[in-house]
Amino acid sequence: MAVEHSTGTSAPAPGDQTRIHNIGYRNYDGPRLGRAYARRSLYSQSLRGSYGLGRSVKSKVLPMLLFVVMCVPAAIIVAVAVATKANALPLDYTRNAIVMQAVISLYVASQAPQSVSRDLRFKTVPLYFSRPIETADYVRAKFAALASALFILTAAPLLVLYVGALLAKLDFADQTKGFAQGLVSVALLSLLFAGIGLVIASFTPRRGFGIAAVIAVLTITYGAVSTLQAIADAQGSGDAVPWIGLFSPITIVDGVQSAFLGATSASPSGVGPSTAEGVVYVLVALGLIAASYGLLMRRYKKVGL
Repeated sequence: MAVEHSTGTSAPAPGDQTRIHNIGYRNYDGPRLGRAYARRSLYSQSLRGSYGLGRSVKSKVLPMLLFVVMCVPAAIIVAVAVATKANALPLDYTRNAIVMQAVISLYVASQAPQSVSRDLRFKTVPLYFSRPIETADYVRAKFAALASALFILTAAPLLVLYVGALLAKLDFADQTKGFAQGLVSVALLSLLFAGIGLVIASFTPRRGFGIAAVIAVLTITYGAVSTLQAIADAQGSGDAVPWIGLFSPITIVDGVQSAFLGATSASPSGVGPSTAEGVVYVLVALGLIAASYGLLMRRYKKVGL
């Protein structure tokens, strides 16, 4: 019969099996940069992303191509003015964005979804809000980044025109005044288009849907408003033409600059809104920008939950 021998040791208690291993993690003892740094970082990264910087080569092609397309006509105009020794530029500073509105709309349609749709698709928005950054910081950074990118896109050809005009020895005071008026116009356009584009893109995580929706809103409204203005002018209802222009973002900008910046109206009649009507245009433009910001805030408060 087998005899069991005791070893003299008892089984270890469950608590004795606990071990703490040093695997190299260290506490962060650097500066806490806070919300302001996070907001600036989000702004700078979003602005860089609007031109494909820091991303793949494929992401750089379209925004850089559109930037070149915006600047090349301005360079050609300058070359013609210098070669012919013209007394004035054939295109006013305030007219450039109106003429190139299709390119601007395509840029907004391509970059607004890039700015926000990926965060929605990959559900990274709650991760942003788990840090010191808040909803207002996210919305302001995205809004400011796209507006800045649009301002760069629309102001660059104006700078080309201005430098070329000075090289052509055109009147310095007139060119400086026209250049300043053009900058005011494209600044308003950048804020308005950025707000509309981001609001539309924030409602779909699919970039393709966002692109199509932004193009539809910006281009179809312009075509419809231009058609209605032409019909109203042909039927002798010229008084209705300025009010019809309130239903398209690009015609709103055109109305503001023709009322207050001395620009020639792009409406079929060639007559822009009066000063009183121009005040309404300004209020509508500012209202749309404020409404866009408010809608973005409400949208991301829900998404960040």
